[in-house]
Amino acid sequence: MKAPGRAAKRSGPPGGPVPARLRPLPLAAALALLAATSAAGLLIGAADLPAAGVLTAMLDRLPFVELHSGLSAIERNVLFELRLPRVLMAAMVGGMLAMAGAGYQGVFRNPLADPYLLGAAAGAGVGATLVIVVTPGDPTYTVPLAAFAGALGGVLLAYALGNMAGSGGGSGAAVLVLAGVAVSSFLAAVQTFVQQARTDELQQIYAWILGGVGSADWRQLAMVAPYALVSTVVLLLHGRLLDVLAVGDEEASSLGLSAARVRLVVLVTASLATACAVAVSGLIGFVGIVVPHVVRRLAGGSYRIVLPLSLLGGAAFLGLADLAARSVVAPGELPLGVVTAFVGGPFFVAVLRATRRQVDP
Repeated sequence: MKAPGRAAKRSGPPGGPVPARLRPLPLAAALALLAATSAAGLLIGAADLPAAGVLTAMLDRLPFVELHSGLSAIERNVLFELRLPRVLMAAMVGGMLAMAGAGYQGVFRNPLADPYLLGAAAGAGVGATLVIVVTPGDPTYTVPLAAFAGALGGVLLAYALGNMAGSGGGSGAAVLVLAGVAVSSFLAAVQTFVQQARTDELQQIYAWILGGVGSADWRQLAMVAPYALVSTVVLLLHGRLLDVLAVGDEEASSLGLSAARVRLVVLVTASLATACAVAVSGLIGFVGIVVPHVVRRLAGGSYRIVLPLSLLGGAAFLGLADLAARSVVAPGELPLGVVTAFVGGPFFVAVLRATRRQVDP
């Protein structure tokens, strides 16, 4: 009989042990991919910026470094006021969604769980819609705040409803998922009602719903960065505990771990990460399913590996998606949610088929 300590390190799909520590090669590959997509995001666009000038201008911003980039004032504005905030925002949103998806999947033990499972998307949609139709003037900064509050409100409502229903004896995880479905349906109905009452703002509402980071600026980044940082730290610190949960609640209890407490902390933190993302980007789907699943396939199923690599892989994936969104129909721009749906829709079907084969061999 295997010792409980070793069982806790063997989470993930059957077929062999999964390494419990992050190895240098996958980490280096993820960092290299993120660096490449970020560099491409800075260089590619309507304005042609020289690579050497961009690199020199970036180095010039470092402390105690003084270099002449040769970029004109307009080119520097394009780089530092348009492209760099957009690249950083895409990286942050993609990393938060992917890591939140991995956290949800660890809690529910389901590779199809995503960051919007408990009503975050529907709550954010209601918050953003209400601000767009009610607030006069430019809603650039009021919409993110309302979406953030709405996303957290939707999750809290689903959790409260799930607790009420679960007190009757149902399975906690299953009841919580059903509560999330019910809350999402109700909030979607509220959003539709508001839209129908104010049809003049439909274009603006749908532009937000389809997602994008084209309006990113330094103020928005500063607004959500603290919450994103807290979410990242807490989720990464819970990777080992999610590995213990993967072997079962009884084994976790025998090791002195409170499964309910770990699930609550991970759900709250993953929901906070999701709220950060949707507040500044709108609703961008499939990132939280595609990226963690690819990470598991390539690097193993331990959450000490999945969470950090999902953070980096999600950042790179959404950066690449944003580059495609502003390049495919240039000088126009596709909604970012449309691009991720083109990739994520077929991928979701593939994951569903693989999951069914594992359940019914």
